[in-house]
Amino acid sequence: MTTEAKKSRKALKIILPILILAVGVAGFIGMSKLKKAPSREVIRHPGVLVDVIELKAAPHQVTLYATGIVQPEQEIALVPEVSGKVSWISPRLVSGGRFKQGETLLKIEARDFQLAVEKARADIARAEVALKIEQEKSRVALQEWQRIVLPDKGQPGPLVTREIQLQQEQANLAAVRANLQLALLNLQRTELKAPFNGRIRQEQVGLGQYLRAGSSIGRFAGTDRAEIAIPLPTEELHWLQIPAAGSQQDGSPADISLPGNQPPLWRGQIVRSRGEIDPGSRMATVVVAVDDPYQLTTAVDRPELATGLFVDIKLHGRLLSKVISIPRDALRNNQQVWIADQDNRLRIRRVVIAHREKNQVLLSGGLAPGERLITTSLSTAADGLLLRPVPQEPRQ
Repeated sequence: MTTEAKKSRKALKIILPILILAVGVAGFIGMSKLKKAPSREVIRHPGVLVDVIELKAAPHQVTLYATGIVQPEQEIALVPEVSGKVSWISPRLVSGGRFKQGETLLKIEARDFQLAVEKARADIARAEVALKIEQEKSRVALQEWQRIVLPDKGQPGPLVTREIQLQQEQANLAAVRANLQLALLNLQRTELKAPFNGRIRQEQVGLGQYLRAGSSIGRFAGTDRAEIAIPLPTEELHWLQIPAAGSQQDGSPADISLPGNQPPLWRGQIVRSRGEIDPGSRMATVVVAVDDPYQLTTAVDRPELATGLFVDIKLHGRLLSKVISIPRDALRNNQQVWIADQDNRLRIRRVVIAHREKNQVLLSGGLAPGERLITTSLSTAADGLLLRPVPQEPRQ
């Protein structure tokens, strides 16, 4: 190869890459000029996602919640009416023992009282004889007076006819008859009987023990009905039906359950108010009664409503025909709510509260049926905030 050819080949190796690079740069620039610039897109905020419920005016029964301790409706001290030695004790005369009305709890030695009855009967027999004798003396005295002939003798006096002595014997007979009734009553009292259906709460008596009349030997509580005293704020009483003293009107019903959101086990009703305000708590007290708390006359399978049990009570008050109720956690700042308006903007609304319940709040003003209540909690809520509402079913 000649020197000229070698030089030409070497020059071509240098120029060719430069030429290729220049063509590539020119093509890139040309294509860049042909490409259109991207248009700027404006992104619109869709709004804050919130749950809403549509408000409705519907019938609603007011409910009040309270707690209380079960107590027997009747409870008395067991007190013998006569003195004497205990001769017999019922095997059920122990704490928790149950008795029906009229059943015998214990017996006191009755011999002295039986002798008193016999003595009273003998006294009656003597008094009847004495009365008959005096009646005969009175008849004879009147006959003798009639035989006497005296001018202007007039009418015989009570001493002449023995009328005074006759009245005295009649009084003596009445007195000994009363003594017999008292002796029979004391004999009857040697048996201490259950005054009503109930159970023994406590006892302190033993066989052979000498009892004195009027001394307590235990306590006896009724089992036909239990009562629960419930303290309530005075402003809540107008929601309830509370019978007046001596009234036959039914009170508001009540569901009673064990603490801890347990289902209701017993049914009762308000029977009265104690009619006074506690000076310390400023609370009024109503009384709920429960029939047959120990399930003695019914076959319902549920536990006993025992004395001393702490229970939850749900009182069913007045039925309101049309009222707007909202979930309690939808109330903001105690008396405000958030509403989603027609433009999906947040509106802060002040409401008038009629009654606060456990899970609901009843309103008497501030909202109208058909409005959308926001139930979602927001960290920042400003009037006019754009929303993206999601309809939900109202919670019961």
